[in-house]
Formats: sequence, C-alpha cells, structure tokens
Amino acid sequence: MKEPHHGPTMRAFFIRRYGGPEVLEQGELPSPPMGPRDVRIAVHAASINPVDWKVRQGTARILLPYRFPLVLGNDCAGEVLEVGPEVKAFKPGDAVWTRLDKDRPGAFAEEVVAPENVVALKPSRLSYEEAASLPLVGLTAWQALVDVAKLSPGQKVLVHAGAGGVGSVAVQLGRHLGARVVATASAKNMELVKGFGADEVVDYRTQRFEDVVRDADMVFDTVGADTQLRSFKSAREGGIVVSITDRPDMALARSWGLSPVLWPVFALVGARATFAAWRHGVRYTYLFMNPNGEQLRQLGALVEAGKLRPHVDRVFPFDQTREAIAHAESGQARGKVVIRVRG
Repeated sequence: MKEPHHGPTMRAFFIRRYGGPEVLEQGELPSPPMGPRDVRIAVHAASINPVDWKVRQGTARILLPYRFPLVLGNDCAGEVLEVGPEVKAFKPGDAVWTRLDKDRPGAFAEEVVAPENVVALKPSRLSYEEAASLPLVGLTAWQALVDVAKLSPGQKVLVHAGAGGVGSVAVQLGRHLGARVVATASAKNMELVKGFGADEVVDYRTQRFEDVVRDADMVFDTVGADTQLRSFKSAREGGIVVSITDRPDMALARSWGLSPVLWPVFALVGARATFAAWRHGVRYTYLFMNPNGEQLRQLGALVEAGKLRPHVDRVFPFDQTREAIAHAESGQARGKVVIRVRG
C-alpha cells in the first residue's frame, strides 16, 4: 500500500485509464519533481490539441505509453517558479512558453516541470492565452515547412485546413518563407485564411482541391483519411506530401526506437500513403513534431516582428477544461481553444 503524499500539491485534470470524456478527472495531485536541468512553471494558460483526446482515448498508446495518473496537456505559457541547478537560460519570474516533452505532458495543471531545452521566453507582445495557443502548432508547421520540405521562395505549398490551429500558422509561415500559398477552407473561413496570407483559397466543399492544384512543391496534410490520399495528385513529380494525421509509417517507428516487432504494423498502416507516393512520383513523410526550445525562440522572433499571429477561437476557465476539450474535439473551433489556468 502506498504511503500518503504529504508534499506540495496542485490542481490538475488527469486520467487514471483510457476512455471517453468521462474518464477525465479534476483533483489534487503531487507537484511534479524537478531534475537538475528542469524548469518549474506556474501555468497561466494551456491550449488544447488533437493529441490530447487521442492520448485520453488510448489511440496513441503504442507511440506514447504513459503511466497513470496522467495529467493531460502538451503546451502552455506561464511564469518560472524555480530552476534546476544546471539551468542557465532562465530564472524565477521569467515569462515563458513551451511545448512539453512528449514523455512528460501535464499542461492542464497549476504547475508543470519541463526540460530547459524545450522552453523559451514568451513573446512580449502576446498575452499568456495567446502564447499558450502557439507552441505545438507553431513547431509542427515549422518542422513541416522548414525542416522537412525545406520550402524556398517561389515554391508553391498547398495547406489543408487553413483556418485550423496548425493550418493557420502554416499559411503565415509559408508566406514569410516567400512561397505561393494555396489553402483549403470552408466558404465561411475563406476571408479569414486570406487574411493569414494565403494567395488562393479553395472551398473544399464545392471544389476538389486536386482539380485546382496539381503542381505543388509541397502539400501539407493536416486532415488525413481521404484528403491525405488525394493530396498526392496535387503534388508535382518530385514534390513532397507531409502528413501529421492518421497514418504513421515505418520510418517513424524506426526513428522513435520502437520494437522491430511493431515495424510491420506501421508498414501496414502507412502502406496506402507509401504506395500513392510511389505511384505519383512524390516523396512522403509522416511528421510527429519534436519539442524544440530554439525553434520556439525563432517563432517568437516572428511574432515580435509581426510576421506571425495566433488565432484563438475561445478561452475557457480552468474549471471548464472538460467543456473546452469537448469544444475542440467537436471540430467546430476556428483556431485554437485555450484554457486560462490563472488570472
């Protein structure tokens, strides 16, 4: 039998098992322990991402095996409370933002502990709520467009779901990189997406995007399913499709060091996309974003320069975290859903 915990505690939203919305609990948990290179952050705001409900459901358990109780939440902004003895870049009182390490989530809580290398100073022009909305989606867009596709001026990129959390950042980043940006969106969001910097917006409900765009240097798939497979028709020969959705491939399994026993599973899951890429003479990469404090600093510089702005759909109080997740999971949000933890 475990001894009762008598140390500091914090309010948090957590799960003890996988399942639907009903498994999410609110309560007191021990404050997370610190390591020598860690930063303890008082969370002011956190944002909701699809990975949060996928983790809750257990659909990501092969990639992300966790112990319970598990505090959900992957990115946040707040104030540094304490730093480990080997931390050099931060001090108590610093305003910071972070996409937490994939092995150590926990943003839906009053406190979080993160390695120094995934934390950056918060852009001064953003509120905590605005800043919390950007780390995961910003890093995802950066790593897709800059690291994987190496998008350069004059190239063409097709961004799916340009009004969404990742898509809205990708449109802005593509514009900043000097690319011609085409995005898909519903009719009600077309002007919004043009405001982010899209040169052209395709109404995916009335047009088939592959009939409109057939020569993209890059297609960024943030939707998955049928959209992913149709995307190969929109890329030029030798172009690239980058996906962040529902078909991880064997390359990801290898890069994450997963057991070779699982490789055939990932090969099977990614087979349709891999075959479509081969048939169209297109490269294909499945991207699972990695936390990166240096890239967060570069995104922050774009924010400070007015080149990148967050798109927040709605801010919920901390006690309504369940409702906030339900709103994000419904697919009705335009941009990011944020939880205000303090203030």
